[in-house]
Amino acid sequence: MSNLLAAEPSAYLKSAAHQPVHWRPWGEPAFARARGEDKPILLDIGAVWCHWCHVMDGESYEDPQVAEILNRDFVCIKVDRDERPDVDARYQRAVTALTGQGGWPLTAFLTSDGEVFFGGTYFPPDDNRYGRPGFATVLQHVARLYREDRDKVNNNAKAIRQHVTETLNEAKRGTISPDLVEDAADQMARVFDIRYGGFGAAPKFPHPAVCEFLLGRWHDARLDWQREVVEKTLLGMAKGGIRDHVGGGFHRYAVDEKWIVPHFEKMAYDNSELLKAYLAGYAAFGHPVYKTVATESVNWVFEVLSDRDKGAFYTSQDADVAFGDDGDYWTWTPDEARAALSEREYQVLARVFDIAEAGEMHHNPRKNVLWWKQDPAGDDEWPILKDALKRLKAARDQRQPPFVDTTAYVNWNAMLASAFLQAGAILDRPECNTLALKVLERIWAEAWDVGCGMSHVFGRREPHGLLDDHVQSAAAFLDAYEATGEARWRERAVAVMRWCAGAHWDDAAGGGGFFDLARDRGGAAYLATRAKPVQDSPTPSANGVAALVLARLWALTDQKEWRTQLDRQLEVFAGSAVELSLYGATLLRAIDWAVHPVTRIEVSGPGGEGPACAMHLLALQAYRPRKVVVRRIADQPSATVCLGTTCSLPVTTPAALADLLA
Repeated sequence: MSNLLAAEPSAYLKSAAHQPVHWRPWGEPAFARARGEDKPILLDIGAVWCHWCHVMDGESYEDPQVAEILNRDFVCIKVDRDERPDVDARYQRAVTALTGQGGWPLTAFLTSDGEVFFGGTYFPPDDNRYGRPGFATVLQHVARLYREDRDKVNNNAKAIRQHVTETLNEAKRGTISPDLVEDAADQMARVFDIRYGGFGAAPKFPHPAVCEFLLGRWHDARLDWQREVVEKTLLGMAKGGIRDHVGGGFHRYAVDEKWIVPHFEKMAYDNSELLKAYLAGYAAFGHPVYKTVATESVNWVFEVLSDRDKGAFYTSQDADVAFGDDGDYWTWTPDEARAALSEREYQVLARVFDIAEAGEMHHNPRKNVLWWKQDPAGDDEWPILKDALKRLKAARDQRQPPFVDTTAYVNWNAMLASAFLQAGAILDRPECNTLALKVLERIWAEAWDVGCGMSHVFGRREPHGLLDDHVQSAAAFLDAYEATGEARWRERAVAVMRWCAGAHWDDAAGGGGFFDLARDRGGAAYLATRAKPVQDSPTPSANGVAALVLARLWALTDQKEWRTQLDRQLEVFAGSAVELSLYGATLLRAIDWAVHPVTRIEVSGPGGEGPACAMHLLALQAYRPRKVVVRRIADQPSATVCLGTTCSLPVTTPAALADLLA
């Protein structure tokens, strides 16, 4: 018997098709086999971009002796966390309850009904490595426990199931007030790293939603500490090795507090939200570094992470090329850098980016991560550095690149389309708008179905009914409406949110908030319980995004139904807003919309080039933390700005609008 993954559409599952483990995809046939044979289930959840997933595959799942144990004593199921975030979210909670940590690869042991009774993340192949038992030892222990002490297994499973069921609902009712926003900002300040920027210590993750939230607080309050937190964080990441200085874009996170050594995978969702944060920072502060970072991120997406002809954004780029590799594509020995550069170029580059004989990578101590240690010594060195980076990229382009997962997920396509519409305005790059609108047209044509909502992947009906796909699409449709002035985009957002109100809203007495799965979804074990998440982990929470969409619909349409829904949505989660702090930033941004005045810029005039078009672009480029832009076709150009319920007199020129906004 060979495993059953070769025919699966997921790149992660296909990558395991050659393994000697008898893998099965998630689904009832696998559970039926486990029940029929009275065997426990090994559930492996990972992703094609995941470094430690590749490590565990190479060390254990490709080992014939390990495969023999698995095939004899277990039914083995492999899940792509990108394709099935609903499965991943639930089993992460179960394993975290057991071990205190989650992550990928997730290694969970289930009863034949899908209930977790034991688990962990990465298991090394041999005992005592990293202070953990070897995987073969774990497998033998778990199989014996399942055969000989079923009562203990069932008691463990019951306790974990109760915990998962209780924690899937993150709603905590409260009262909406400006104090929530202020108190949460203070909480964020307490975990700010004043030395290197960012929040907390190693490992250090980007928190772009926090940067945008605090940027809004600075705009309103003009407190120096708020600006310092945002600027030091954005500059810290911009200079660190978490940013790809050669090719653009950001790696997923840094293993150290200084942002130097990253986990090298590049994710669509990280880069979409970081792009928005740098664009907002540039619009607010005018710092040229932010513009450079945003420009290079856009260039990388165009080059590596998109299909401009069909209209799609891809999912990810791997950290590694092959098993045993650890970021070798992205890093440089001194000899590798010298071979690509003139001696003068090398001297400048090495000084700026800290290239030395002793690098940062443990598996190869001569490998250097490029991070901006110091500026060039003089004005004459800046063009040399620029040329050196071009040569370095040309040399890197000759290497075999890490795998790019070309799956087009609806939620992440919508997120990148939103970021590209923002980039189109702020960077004045119309080609960004062209691709973003093409992507959004495909979402509407290929993913939306008025009967069952959004599918999760372009061109595939299953899986479907995930809240995140709906609300991220609705948010992007509103961005398209503001960018184009075409009412059909607003109407599409309205259609999606009304579908969510029917399919995702908790209408039970004392309920409220949106469930992650539509009513027609469900399945084995934990999937029978719908979740109501509000934490950003690591993507913006779907309930937070839903609240932002409701706030924008209310500001754009002035229809009371949207304000009523917004207030109901926020009250459901307000009790946890402050305690969530960093992980509630998307929800807090929506609360900010509800308790502080919104800026509405309305531009009228003929289509095409002219004063109205220029004022429209200016409106889109202007930074405001709570802003909507309405474009109307009329005979004469004019623009008004309303802050809350106070509106200006009309102006008719871009210069006058700029003065008004200032």
